[in-house]
Amino acid sequence: MSPTLIPSISTESDVYSHLSAKERRKYHKLSSLSCMSLIVNKMIGTGIFSTPSIIFQYCQGSVPIYLTLWLVGGIIIMSGLLIFLEFSLNLPFKNGGEKNYLLRSFPNPNGLIGCIYSFQMVLLGFSSGNSFAFGKYILFAFGYNSKSDTDWNVKIVGVLCISACIWLHIKYPNQGTQLFNFLGVFKILILVLIIFIGGLAFAGVIDVEDGTPVAPTLVASEIHQSPYSISIALLEIIYSFKGWENANYVLSEVSDPYKVLTVVAPLAVVVTVLLYFFVILSYLIVIPKEEMMNSGVLVAGIFFTKIFGENWASRVLPILIALSNLGNVLVVSFAHGHVNQELAKSNYLPFSDYFTNLNHSLILHWFITVLVLVAPPSSAIYEFVVNLYIYPGTWINILLTLGLIYLKCNSDKERWGVDQQQIQSNLQYQSIEDEENIEEDGPSSYYPDDADTSFTDFDSLLSQPLSSSKRQFSTPGLFIGIFLLANIFLAVLPFIPPPSGSSAAKSPIPYWVFPTVGTGVLVAGGVWFYARDWYNSFAYRKYGTGSPEVKYEEHL
Repeated sequence: MSPTLIPSISTESDVYSHLSAKERRKYHKLSSLSCMSLIVNKMIGTGIFSTPSIIFQYCQGSVPIYLTLWLVGGIIIMSGLLIFLEFSLNLPFKNGGEKNYLLRSFPNPNGLIGCIYSFQMVLLGFSSGNSFAFGKYILFAFGYNSKSDTDWNVKIVGVLCISACIWLHIKYPNQGTQLFNFLGVFKILILVLIIFIGGLAFAGVIDVEDGTPVAPTLVASEIHQSPYSISIALLEIIYSFKGWENANYVLSEVSDPYKVLTVVAPLAVVVTVLLYFFVILSYLIVIPKEEMMNSGVLVAGIFFTKIFGENWASRVLPILIALSNLGNVLVVSFAHGHVNQELAKSNYLPFSDYFTNLNHSLILHWFITVLVLVAPPSSAIYEFVVNLYIYPGTWINILLTLGLIYLKCNSDKERWGVDQQQIQSNLQYQSIEDEENIEEDGPSSYYPDDADTSFTDFDSLLSQPLSSSKRQFSTPGLFIGIFLLANIFLAVLPFIPPPSGSSAAKSPIPYWVFPTVGTGVLVAGGVWFYARDWYNSFAYRKYGTGSPEVKYEEHL
């Protein structure tokens, strides 16, 4: 029996109230700590240990510009969080994240926006990058230094990493949750340690090895700043914060969604952003400017070497980073497995009936991750594919922001945030008959939507008012504008030719391939929608099989 498939029953529902204390324990969901860990583990991967030096190079060593860009990145992320907060508090508390928000914003043609989103989420929502990094740093900690991104030893360890995570989620879901809870706290403590060491170094308590740290030279650099380089630096910073939306993907699994959305998620994001900023300051305090400019991809390695010496840093640091990667793989596979299942329930995927089983949705995530890990023949192609998953998300964010603007401008027509007392319920109720099925067949066979993947929540939502109106929230227009402009910038910039002589210009893959392929994945989702509709209609007319049209989830 697969414990992962225990159904979602609201702790406020009639069904839950009739359960014994022993039975109720089955339906205990993700706690506040677990939700915070979902966000922290995804946001804190390898990036904070490596990309700060690369971003510093793009800023050409200008500390004021460098710190300003990190602050700007934090403001953009918080703007996105507020937009997601408004969507989530005005819609059902259910799995799916952006799928639900897009469906509410663009209900017609029915199914199109869901198919577009599903292609981006399933095909590009893999864990290959952090699985590979886990293998690389674990082997390095034991004396094996990989010289290539196509090293099969590293890939094999990466495959073992994602396989173990998926197995844990399927076989021992509670232990999987406990593990990523631990790793979330562990990551925060590591960043706090770096900040503490930086503070001691700044106060003169710890002597830093040779070199003049960057921080004392907090004057603006007179070096001419390239607008393109500054733009790329901001791009890298925003990408390094990826993961702030992770809890929104699994709201059906959360014990107190309102608390998570209004307290836990903002707290997790704010804490992580502040930790990032003070970690950056610690790097600047300890590491000389020349080394910061030329440290490559592991600035944390130089930081720990300056404090503890070469031997300690060369062995302990890779293990710390590998554990950070493991936490990322655990929470991404957990969240994306649930999103895959939700997309299948809404009939957006090929073979949707099969993937309504959560175990199968988790295995789908495993398959895509392993494919991306082992298939690319060269390091350049591998890096291209791994980084590709970020870009289409910018177009999704643009659509979401435009959708929210439309809903707010047409609030009466769309019933968006108008009636304070009749807010649609975000609780999913199950009937007593469903519970009897659970008792009889066991949780592994319970799929409330297997019989009809075209289910809709709309009618039930209208009939379930909430007693409290405190969930109402409206994002200030300033933050909507910031997030929209930032994502337009992120979407357009990769199409601009890089300056000659830059690393991007020297890449074996032309600069325009990255945004073109990323956009093409979204277009492929639209093609799938129309091709599927045409085929169903053709098969029905020609052979009398199926139905004349594909049925999708109705708008929320």
